[in-house]
Parts: sequence; C-alpha cells; structure tokens
Amino acid sequence: MSDIEVAVADHVAIVTLNRPQLRNPMTLAMWQDVARIFDALGADPEVRAVILTGAGGNFSVGADISEFGTVRHTVEQSVAYEVAVDTSSDAIQAAGKPTIAVVEGYCLGGGCHLTMSCDFRFAGPSAVFGIPAARLSIIYGVRSTQRLLSLVGLTEAKRILYTADRIDAERAVRIGFAQELAVDPMAAAMEFAGRIAQNAPLSVSGAKYILDGLAMGEGALDVAEAQRLIDEASSSHDYQEGRKAFAEKRPPRFEGR
Repeated sequence: MSDIEVAVADHVAIVTLNRPQLRNPMTLAMWQDVARIFDALGADPEVRAVILTGAGGNFSVGADISEFGTVRHTVEQSVAYEVAVDTSSDAIQAAGKPTIAVVEGYCLGGGCHLTMSCDFRFAGPSAVFGIPAARLSIIYGVRSTQRLLSLVGLTEAKRILYTADRIDAERAVRIGFAQELAVDPMAAAMEFAGRIAQNAPLSVSGAKYILDGLAMGEGALDVAEAQRLIDEASSSHDYQEGRKAFAEKRPPRFEGR
C-alpha cells in the first residue's frame, strides 16, 4: 500500500492520502509525491477533474511532526521543507484541471495547505479545519497565506492564524473556506466533477489559470500566457465542435484540443 493512492475512472482522478492509522500526516516524501502526481495528472488528457481526499475518515492532520527532528531541524532544512510544501500546492494549482478537496474529519495545518490549493472544498459534517502554526512558533508560508486571504478575507484570515482555533464544517462554509457541506461529500464531489468533465477542457483550464493568477495578487498573472490560452481556445477543434453541437441541438463531444 502506498502512502498516496491514485485511481482514474470516467475522466475523474481520485488522489487519496493513505496513512489512515495516523490520520494521514504528510511526510516530506509525501509532499514531494503530491507534486509529482499532480504534474502527471495535469499532463494526462484523459483526466478532466481531480478529487483529493484522505483515507479512514480524516483528510489530514497536517505535516508529520514526528520527522521534524530529521527533516526540519535546521534553518536550511526548514527552507527546503517549505519549498517542498509550496511545490506540492503549486502543482495542484497549476495542474490545469479542476481540483476538489473532499474533507471528512481532521484537516489541520498542512492539510489546509493542500485543500486551499484546490479549486473547491466539499466538507462532510465531521470536518474540522484548523491552522495551528501559532502553537508551534511557525509562520504560515506566504503563498498559503495568500490563498487563505483570497478565500476568507483579511479579518477571518487573521482570526484563523492568530487564534489557531479549529473551525467546524458549518462555519467553514459560512466564511468561505469550504464551498459545500454534504452528508456524503465524496458523492457530491463526484457528481460535481462529472458535470465539469462534460465541458470544454480548454475553457475550464483557461478560466482556472486566469482566476488563480488574479487571486494570488498583483503581478501574479502572466497576462501574455492568459492571452495565449484564450487564442488557443478560439482556434481549437473544441470551439468548432461547440458551435456545431449548438447548431445541431446536441451535446458537444469535447476532446481538449
């Protein structure tokens, strides 16, 4: 059994953090694997949406602090560790495919880091979110803090980081940290991902690139690359197919090209 499992069916990939006996803490190797996995899924034309979840009724309790004495003991190691964490979340954001975090049970610290990199967070009634950095004398990274700010706004972001309080699923939805509360969040996410997978992949990936760039603050969006994506979609096979399907009053058959 791998610490991270990947399964693909009907254009939807499910990535599962798989250390359920410990509530899925993230080792340094797992951060590195997340980056590799999402790079691969982003390049796979058969994948049109990705769901990220945890095994055993919990998403993740965050970084595996038990290995910090080995992998995050010095300043240099801490810098390298944060690079690995940021690389994993950047890979999720840059995958070019819609990403949905399905959260049940604990989603703490590094777990929040992963979910905030996703486009959507679907929470079950048992979901509990929290960023305990202030209880460990850790300053949350700049990119993760920017993602938090873009989701919940300045005051709520300060409350979350200053207090290190835990947030239940209802409050997470209320403040914008999560988007949907469902009794069966995986089923809700699968249905949602399936609907997205029916749409034009170039449209979805282009919208994701532009919106994520705008959300990350001034100067983060590469406007030239955004225009290239817009032009690519306008000259694509799928654009012709969409127009033809509309005229023929039938569902379009998009191919992502």
